[in-house]
Amino acid sequence: MSETPESQTSQTPQAPQRRTPLLVLVWLWVGVPFVYGLYELFQKVVQLFGG
Repeated sequence: MSETPESQTSQTPQAPQRRTPLLVLVWLWVGVPFVYGLYELFQKVVQLFGG
């Protein structure tokens, strides 16, 4: 009736190894422009409020 914690963790699906490069590429595709945007935002805030 009730499942043990071991059986619940063994049923957890795991990503195949072949998808790892794709996941890295997708995160870089999103992350690099996001970090660049934060950098530009920080520069503009410093110009606006600091000098």
